[in-house]
Amino acid sequence: MKKSILQRMAADAEHRGDAAPVNDGPDNTTLTRRHSSPVISNVGRALAHLSEDVIVSLDPSKVERSPFTDRFEYDKDADEKLEALKISIATDGQRIPVLVRPHPTKSDCYQLAYGRRRRDAILAIMRESDRPETIKIKAYVRDLTDRQLIEEQSLENGPREDLTWIEKAMWAVQLKSTGISHRAIGENMGLSEVAVSQMFRVTSVVPEDIIFAIGRAQAAGRPKWTALAELLKDTAKVAAVRRVVGTPEFEKADGAERLIQAIRAASAKPSGANDQAKGDVQDFALGDRIFGRMKSTSSGATLSIPKKEDTFARWLAERMPELLREFSASDSSP
Repeated sequence: MKKSILQRMAADAEHRGDAAPVNDGPDNTTLTRRHSSPVISNVGRALAHLSEDVIVSLDPSKVERSPFTDRFEYDKDADEKLEALKISIATDGQRIPVLVRPHPTKSDCYQLAYGRRRRDAILAIMRESDRPETIKIKAYVRDLTDRQLIEEQSLENGPREDLTWIEKAMWAVQLKSTGISHRAIGENMGLSEVAVSQMFRVTSVVPEDIIFAIGRAQAAGRPKWTALAELLKDTAKVAAVRRVVGTPEFEKADGAERLIQAIRAASAKPSGANDQAKGDVQDFALGDRIFGRMKSTSSGATLSIPKKEDTFARWLAERMPELLREFSASDSSP
């Protein structure tokens, strides 16, 4: 039974890219050496559980996502992979069952531990089918606590290479929220404690709403996220980034470009910073035409009029006596 599961996992990995190939050959030396990897050890433990489970067929519409999110919402690249998986399942069938638990609050419903893309692909097939009631999802059903569910979900996350750096970082946050230590998080994800700590240095500074607005940022890794986190240690810069989020330019960009825009916004000097250093400056303008500029300092105020507005300067000089009388009449100061 275990060998059969191993073969199916390896075959599915070729189609999905979300499971690491497993060596089930006779070379025990090679197998032992590979088990030194935390990721391979995790896969081995998962297989030990699955060999004891029974595969059942469920109504896909009654299988909800995990309450813990390991992936961000789909982007263009993820959409393409989902479409490829949908075609694969429609052609060859579902090779690897998903893992679910009975829903803790809804009868006759389930929650995923892992297999979100398989579920989403099967739901898409179901929506396009002339006989949706015949579409089923293969699943292992197991009673799991929240802690056990998130650990099982993490076991499958470890071998996958298509999760982006920030998706893994936010997954580590969720693992930590259930009380799992940094060391155990690293073991589950196949990462060193240093790598896990680097993730938390970013997620502890960059607000979640900004992270999710930027998205998966597939082409961007740790250095750019770390650069943004360093800038946002100055909390005053968070507002500048939030002003960029939601602009048309930001919305139409991919995740990597959105991250660059966020870094650029956080790097910009606050509006008026130079004016504060030089004094309070006020322009007298109509539309794009500036007629004059008044600069206030601790010693007084000066008004300058551009040379090209010489006509305005002469007009102002001629009107000055009248303006002074008007001001004197309205001045209420002693």
